[in-house]
Amino acid sequence: MKNLYILLAVVLFITACDNDLDQSPPKQLEASALTDLTGVLNAAYHYQTGTATPLAIMGDFRADNMLMDEEPYPAFDRFNSDLAGGDLVEQFFRPFYSNLYKSILSANNVINNSTQANDIAQAKFLRALSYFKLIMVFGDVPVNLDEAPSAEDLTIFARQPAEGIYNTIIIPDFQDAIASLDNSGLSSGRATKVAAQGFLGKVYMHRRNFSGAATQLAAAISGASSAGISLESNFANVTNDSSSEIIFATQISSSIPSAYTAGTDFAGWFEGGDTKSLFPLDSDLTAAFDASSAAGGGTDLRKDLSINPALSVGNKYNETLEQDFIELRLSDVILLYAEALNETGSPATTVLPLLDDIRDRAGLNSLTGTITSQSAIREAIQDERRLELAFEGHRWFDLVRTGTVDAEMGQTINSNYHVFPIPNSEVLASNGVITQNPGYIN
Repeated sequence: MKNLYILLAVVLFITACDNDLDQSPPKQLEASALTDLTGVLNAAYHYQTGTATPLAIMGDFRADNMLMDEEPYPAFDRFNSDLAGGDLVEQFFRPFYSNLYKSILSANNVINNSTQANDIAQAKFLRALSYFKLIMVFGDVPVNLDEAPSAEDLTIFARQPAEGIYNTIIIPDFQDAIASLDNSGLSSGRATKVAAQGFLGKVYMHRRNFSGAATQLAAAISGASSAGISLESNFANVTNDSSSEIIFATQISSSIPSAYTAGTDFAGWFEGGDTKSLFPLDSDLTAAFDASSAAGGGTDLRKDLSINPALSVGNKYNETLEQDFIELRLSDVILLYAEALNETGSPATTVLPLLDDIRDRAGLNSLTGTITSQSAIREAIQDERRLELAFEGHRWFDLVRTGTVDAEMGQTINSNYHVFPIPNSEVLASNGVITQNPGYIN
C-alpha cells in the first residue's frame, strides 16, 4: 500500500508567505519544542510529491523526447529567455523550487532535533536528494541548514556554489544515510541504504568522479539483489507502482492531496492529456527506437510499450491518478554502472555484458563482440539510457552531465540554458539577494 503521510505536519509547515524560503511557522510552536517529529519527517516526504511533474517535464520536454504545442510552452524547445515566462514558472519551476525547500526545512527539523537515529538518517537522505535535484535544475542555489531560518537576514538566502553544496551537504548526507539505514523501507516509499548508495553513485556521475561512482553503484546493485530487487521480466511493468525494480519512488496517493497543485500530472503530459501538448511525441524519439531495432539486431519491444507514433503520444504509464514517480530503479543503476566502468577504462568484455539483461528484455541482441572502443560503448550506453528511461525525467540531465547537449539536440546551445530559471518571485522577495541565472534576465 502507498505510505499515508500525516497531514498535521504539512499544515504546520506550509506558510502563506510569498517567499518560499521564508518558512518559519507562525508562532504556534517553536520547531525545537516538538517532541514527536514523525509528522515532520512525513512532511519532508510529502513535499517531494510536488517535484515529480516538474522534474519529468524538464527532463523530457526540454530534451529531444517530447514537444509542447501551445504558447508559451514551446519555450521548452527554444533556448533563450522565453522559458522564464510567468505561466511556465508558476506551473513548473516555482512548485519544484518551493516544495524542495519545504522538504529541506522539515528534514532540518528532524536532523537538528530528533533523537531517533533512523529518522535522522531518512531526513539526511531527503535533504541530500532535495539539494541534488535543485542543483541539477538550477545550478547554484541558496543553502539552509536550519529548521527556522530568520526572515530578517536576507543575506542567508544568497546562492551558494554547487561544488560546495555537493561536498558539505549532499555527499556527507548520503554517506550518513548509507551508514545508518537498512533496506526495510523498500516497499513503503521510505529511504533505504540501497537507495542512498544508488543516489550517491549518481551524484558522483554528475561530478564525473567515475571511480567513486563505480564503487557506490556496484554496492547498490549488490544490495538490491540481496533485498529482492530485480529486473522486471516484462518491460510493460517497469513503471507500475509494484515493479520489482523500484529502488526509490515518491509515492502519490489520492487519499492525500499531492503537493503539486499546478495542473496535469506527469503521466497525463506524456499521454497528450493536457491541451498545452495534445501531441507531445517528438519524432526524434520514434527514430531512435527504430534505429535501436536496426542496429541492435532484433525488434526493440520498448517502442510499442513506450510510444504511439500514430497518435503522437507516449503510453508508458498505466496509472494516472495515483501514479508513483520512480526516482531510481535498477535499470538506471545498472546503466550508470556500465557507464562508470567504461569511463574508468574497463574492457568491453566487462562493460557490455551488464547491458545484456536489459537488452534481452527489450528483444535485442547482446552488443558484446560488436563494438569495442570506449567511444562506441559510451554512445551505446547513452542510447540505451534514452530508450530504457524515456518519460522518467532523465534525458535532459543525462545530456548535460555527459556534455552531449549540442550533438544530440542538433544545435549549438549556450550553456546558460543547461539550467532553468530561478522563480522570479524568489528574486524579488529577497530584494535581489537571490540572483537569476544568466540568460533569463529580461
